[in-house]
Amino acid sequence: MSDFIVYSILGVLQGIFEWIPISSEGVVSLAANFLKAEGNPVDLALFLHIGTLAAAIFYYRKDWISVFAFKDRKLLSFIMIATIISLPLGFAVYKLIEQTAVGAGLLAITGAGLLFTAYFAKKKVFLKISDEKLAAITGIMQGLAVIPGFSRSGSTIFGLSLAKSEPKEILRLSYLMSVPAVAASTLYFLVFKGGDFSMQLWPGVLASFLSGLLFLDMLTKMGEKVNFFKFALAFAFLCFAGAALEFVF
Repeated sequence: MSDFIVYSILGVLQGIFEWIPISSEGVVSLAANFLKAEGNPVDLALFLHIGTLAAAIFYYRKDWISVFAFKDRKLLSFIMIATIISLPLGFAVYKLIEQTAVGAGLLAITGAGLLFTAYFAKKKVFLKISDEKLAAITGIMQGLAVIPGFSRSGSTIFGLSLAKSEPKEILRLSYLMSVPAVAASTLYFLVFKGGDFSMQLWPGVLASFLSGLLFLDMLTKMGEKVNFFKFALAFAFLCFAGAALEFVF
């Protein structure tokens, strides 16, 4: 199998699994080993984040234009609070557990949290919480997501689910707040940790961008059609599926 096909397949996997509570790094790393891709599987997985990062920026380009033009101060405040909390917390936690093996149990805990949220969504019970406090909570959840087995999308969706919001809005905020964090972590691993920028990897980045756009659009449209209970329940079971995969492999 040619390198072009191998990296394209890995890029498609990154584009799919980046948005759901199953570790995209884990899936891409496993697939890279199976397909005998050249280079470090983890570094390769992190490099492919460039594609999904670009997809999130492009898909929500109107939101980002509003943020940078100071037209949507509410969204700007939310992203700033979440980022200011998540970046230093994430870096501190990463350095703390850098040499520690953490299993799939944390992903199962995230799933349990989403089941808990689904139950209260069914009962129509939500926390009355300010946007600032919600941003702080989700910033903490995102910072903790550097721990292996603790899904970023799953944890932030859980945090955002504590307040009453539509699934589409929860996905939108989760993916928007991911951009600064993913950009910072990708830059750190690929520049300061000496990642490989080989040209043969770029077809995978393009594949992750295109598949990421497609799957992001599918999830957003799904969020418009399903009620909150079904939405939280679906993501909870995805967490449990991810935990089972991580445990097996």
